[in-house]
Amino acid sequence: MHNAITDVQGIKVGHYTDREAATGCTVVLCEGGAVGGVDVRGSAPGTRETDLLHPLRLVQEVHAVLLTGGSAYGLDAATGVMRYLEERNIGFDVGVGVVPIVPAAVLFDLTLGDPHTRPDAAAGYQACQTASEGPVAEGCVGAGTGATVGKLLGPKFATKSGLGTASQKIGKGIVVGAIVAVNAFGDVVDPQTGAILAGTRRPVIGGFLNTMEHMKGDLGQTVLSFAQHTTIAVVATNAYLSKEGANKVAQMAHDGLARTIRPVHTMFDGDTVFALATGKPSKTGHGADPSVIGAIAAEVLAQAVVRAVTQAEGMHGLPAARDL
Repeated sequence: MHNAITDVQGIKVGHYTDREAATGCTVVLCEGGAVGGVDVRGSAPGTRETDLLHPLRLVQEVHAVLLTGGSAYGLDAATGVMRYLEERNIGFDVGVGVVPIVPAAVLFDLTLGDPHTRPDAAAGYQACQTASEGPVAEGCVGAGTGATVGKLLGPKFATKSGLGTASQKIGKGIVVGAIVAVNAFGDVVDPQTGAILAGTRRPVIGGFLNTMEHMKGDLGQTVLSFAQHTTIAVVATNAYLSKEGANKVAQMAHDGLARTIRPVHTMFDGDTVFALATGKPSKTGHGADPSVIGAIAAEVLAQAVVRAVTQAEGMHGLPAARDL
């Protein structure tokens, strides 16, 4: 066990990182196919192929999920992931070839580094080339390279964030893992104590401002105009889930964001969680209980959020939690 989403059998993770431009992308490969689900809670999402994951749609399995920086421009990186999979004949069989199913979600990182350099098809392809089933690099890598949290006073007083991952093994050999790029408007808190780990920094005197408290006053009413956020994540399990079950797990996993990010799911966030199930149905066709997997997914995702801020390092003049 690596305490990573790659502890789930059938899952590989690869990063493309451009530290100079402060952007990148992360691919979660499931080359053997995985039942997919999604739940979008933020009001400013940037996504691709999410409609295919709904239970009423034809396609039952996905072959990769892309998490990327670069705002909507970064969706171009999914083309590189598709090319990588097509070269290996992995995808939905359409008779004359295959069409890889690659849902994707973006976060806004254009205010840090070079706003004109974003992940493209070549970046997505390179991320696939680095993918492995081993330990996963965390912090300012991949989709988390340009991520920040705590934007109440704008990007100048934010805290550097990044990408985190975690996993848990439960009964009957079931593993649940999560990976997340945390680029939230709100603060990240310790889910056990409520203490702010990273967030809006106070000018002059230092420390954290406490976004929730200040949103209750005049300050919060006048500065909620920075639509430059979004936390994007993938949770996965080696259990079998139906498409309906995978969507339920994605829905429940959002509780992990709510436990660690305050506030979350705002008008200025595009918070999106994908769920993947790599297991195959038993002879009876029954799978794991989505309520159990979803509850564990929320817990694991909360752990991954904490790691995203604690493993980050300062970049481009913006401090991380470890610097404060």
